[in-house]
Amino acid sequence: MRLATWNVNSIRARKDRVLAWLERSDCDVLAMQETKCKDDQFPHEAFEEIGYTVAHHGLSQWNGVAIASRVGLEDAQIGFDGMPGFHKDPEVSQDPEARAISAVCDGVRVYSLYVPNGRELADPHYTYKLEWLARLRDHAGAAVDADPSAQIALVGDWNVAPLDEDVWDMEVFEGKTHVSEPERVAFTAFDGAGFREVTREYTPGPGVYTYWDYTGLSFPKRKGMRIDFQLHSPALAERVTGASIDREERKGKGASDHAPVIVDLD
Repeated sequence: MRLATWNVNSIRARKDRVLAWLERSDCDVLAMQETKCKDDQFPHEAFEEIGYTVAHHGLSQWNGVAIASRVGLEDAQIGFDGMPGFHKDPEVSQDPEARAISAVCDGVRVYSLYVPNGRELADPHYTYKLEWLARLRDHAGAAVDADPSAQIALVGDWNVAPLDEDVWDMEVFEGKTHVSEPERVAFTAFDGAGFREVTREYTPGPGVYTYWDYTGLSFPKRKGMRIDFQLHSPALAERVTGASIDREERKGKGASDHAPVIVDLD
């Protein structure tokens, strides 16, 4: 199986690029983030025409997650146990956002995850981000504890740069989100829950990024961040035979600001 994750930054704006990439990449399962549309706005038919079934969860023009599979898609589930919600006004109901969806694809429970950004260290969204990651870790860890042979892939835009080499200049990020110690601890805690980040071994840094801002000529100047990852359960991680980052997809007209992150399984 070839499993990829890609923050597409609006599927309606990027539909043709995503479909073309699927056809030439030999990708079996694609987890997408930031689809930025409601369920009835997702272009299901276009994916079905090239052989992919899609499970999508979107509530508005923000967030949105999806899984496209040509090797089966069963038991689609929105969110995860204990997933917190957010509202800037604490007095208002904290409704869950469209940030997680999972489905079983050829025996693998694939999660498409769009981790909250955090915004600023003093922002309530930062606290929400840390809680969101902690709840996901608890949920995923419990699944592995219950079944050590479980095939689980937690993939997506994590909005965390775990190592200093994962950003183009640490001085620029001093005092900002994505690189703070609590965020990095929250990310590495998944290792303690039994999950292994499986892409870095095959795509070592520094200077290996998955995201480049649209502003300031960030892409040609190589001012990027590595924030898109695949974390696999122990049994699934043993099946990994390779990984890559398709940097070419960040080039050209109409590109997303993220690149696909691909893992091959035996």
